[in-house]
Amino acid sequence: MAKIPHRSGYVSIIGNPNVGKSTLVNALMGRDLSITTSKAQTTRHRILGLINGDKYQVVLSDTPGIIEPSYEMQNSMMDFVKESLIDADVLLYVISINDKQIKDQVLVDRIKKSKIPLFVLINKIDTSSQEELESTVQEWADVFPNAKLIPISALTGFFIPELLQMLIELLPESPPYFPKDQLSDKPERFFVNESIRKNILEHYDKEIPYAVEVITETFKEEDKIIKIQAVILVERETQKGIIIGHKGEQLKKVGVAARKDLSSFFGKKIHLELFVKVQKNWRSNPQQLKRFGY
Repeated sequence: MAKIPHRSGYVSIIGNPNVGKSTLVNALMGRDLSITTSKAQTTRHRILGLINGDKYQVVLSDTPGIIEPSYEMQNSMMDFVKESLIDADVLLYVISINDKQIKDQVLVDRIKKSKIPLFVLINKIDTSSQEELESTVQEWADVFPNAKLIPISALTGFFIPELLQMLIELLPESPPYFPKDQLSDKPERFFVNESIRKNILEHYDKEIPYAVEVITETFKEEDKIIKIQAVILVERETQKGIIIGHKGEQLKKVGVAARKDLSSFFGKKIHLELFVKVQKNWRSNPQQLKRFGY
C-alpha cells in the first residue's frame, strides 16, 4: 500500500479592506485567530494561522487590506501584502459580492502573471441575489481568466470545508514548516495586543482607533490565571483623554470586553491592567514602527 505523502505550504489571502479575509482565516481554522471588526484596516500585520492534520499543514497568511498608503505605517502594511505573494504556494484573492473596485492595478497585473494556483473567492454571497452573483462571477472571470472562481460565505461557513480540502490537495509534498501543536507564528503577547486593539476599534469612532498601538508589557501565566499589563499608545493628549473617558469609564469598557475575549482565547481567567500613554506621531516614525513589528 502506497504511503500517503505529507503536504505543507503557504496559502496567502489578499484583497481590498473589509472583504472578509480575517473572517475567512477564522472560518478555515475553526477558531478566532485574526481580529475582525466592521471597520476598514482592522488587520495591520501579516498573521500566519496554522491548520494541522496528520498528513498536512496549511500555513494561512492573513494580510492587511490593499490600500493606497498615506503614511509610513501603511507603507509597511502594503509590504506585508507583497511579501505574502513571494512565498505563496496558493493564492486566494478575496472580493466581496459588492466589491467592484481594484485598488492596486499593478498588484492585480502581478497576480495575473503569477504561475501559482489562483482562487478568486467571492465572499458575502449570503447578502446577495442569484442574479447579482452571476453578474459578479462574470465580471471577475474577465479580470482573472485563469483563476478558479468560487462563491463562499466565510460568515456562514458556506463552501469552507470544501475549499479547505481543495487547498490541501494543491499543497506541495513537504514536511511541516512549524511544530504541529502551534496555532500561529505570533507569540501570546501579539494576541493580547490585537484583542485590546479590536475592542478599541469597536468602542471608538473616527480617527481614534487608527492612532492607537498596543504593547503588552507583562504577561505572567499561572496555573489558573494570566496577569497582563498593557499600554495603549496614542499620538496626542486629546486622544488620551478620549480613550480614558469621563472618570475612566471608556477605558474600563475596553478592559472588560478585552478580558472576556482573552479568557476565551487562552482558556484561563485574565487579570488585565490598561494604561494610556502619548507617543507623538508614532505612525510616521520608522524607529517606532520597527519596535511595533511593522
